[in-house]
Amino acid sequence: MTQSSRRSPIRKLVWPTIATLIAFAILCSLGTWQLRRMTWKEALIAQVDSRLKDAPVAAPGPDMWKTLDLAEADYTPVTVSGSFLNDAEAHFYSALMQPRGPIGGVGWFVFTPLRTDDGWIVYVNRGFVPDAMKDASKRAAGQLPGRVTVTGLLRRPENPGQFQASPNLVTNQWFAREPARFGAASGFPADQVAPYSIDADATPNPGGLPQGGETTVSFSNNHLQYVVTWFGLALALLGVYGVFVYGVLKRKD
Repeated sequence: MTQSSRRSPIRKLVWPTIATLIAFAILCSLGTWQLRRMTWKEALIAQVDSRLKDAPVAAPGPDMWKTLDLAEADYTPVTVSGSFLNDAEAHFYSALMQPRGPIGGVGWFVFTPLRTDDGWIVYVNRGFVPDAMKDASKRAAGQLPGRVTVTGLLRRPENPGQFQASPNLVTNQWFAREPARFGAASGFPADQVAPYSIDADATPNPGGLPQGGETTVSFSNNHLQYVVTWFGLALALLGVYGVFVYGVLKRKD
C-alpha cells in the first residue's frame, strides 16, 4: 500500500470536518442566543409581575414622550384626569374568551380619547363590549360626562402584522392598538396624542359597560424549547459526523 493510499481516508475527512465544525459552531451560537433570550424574558416577566403591584404614577406628558421607552414602560400603573371625548371612540376587535368580568365572547374594546387637564390627549381602553353593543347609543349610561380620573396600565402601541386585517375607518373597526392612527382618523394633531394608551382598571362603569379590567398580561416564552432544539441538533450533528468518520476509517482497513 502506497503512502498516498494510506493518507487518502484522512484527506476525505478534511472538508467534512471543517463543515461540521462550522455548522456545530452556528448551532451552538443559536442555542446560546436563545438561552440569553430566555434569561431576559424571565427577568421581564418577573419585572412586570412586580410592577403591577406598584402604586400608579402620573401618566407621562408630552415633555417625556420623545425619551419614553414604551417597551420598558409597558404595564406601568398610571393615573390621569380629564374629560372623555365620547364622540371619537375607536373600536378594537377582540374575542374575549377568558373574561374577568361577566361578559365575554366576540366584541370590541372601546378606546376613548381623554383630553387631559393639561390639554393633551391619551386614548383610554375603557373596556370590553359585546358585538351587539358596539354602537355607543346602546350604552349611553357609560358615556361619562365631565371631569374623570382614570387609573390603569400604560400600554405600548401594536405594530400590525403583514397578514393582519386593515382598519375600516367607515365602520370604525380596528384590529391593532394604534393610538397615533386613532388620533389621525379623528383629526387630532399628532403632537397632542400620547404615543401609548391606557387600559382602564376594573372600576365599574354606569350600566356595566364598557367592562374594564380586562388587560391580558401574558408573554410568549418558548425560548427553552428553542434552546433544547438548537443544542439537540448540535449533538445530533456530532453523532452523524462520528458515524461518518467511523465509516471512512473502517473502509481504510
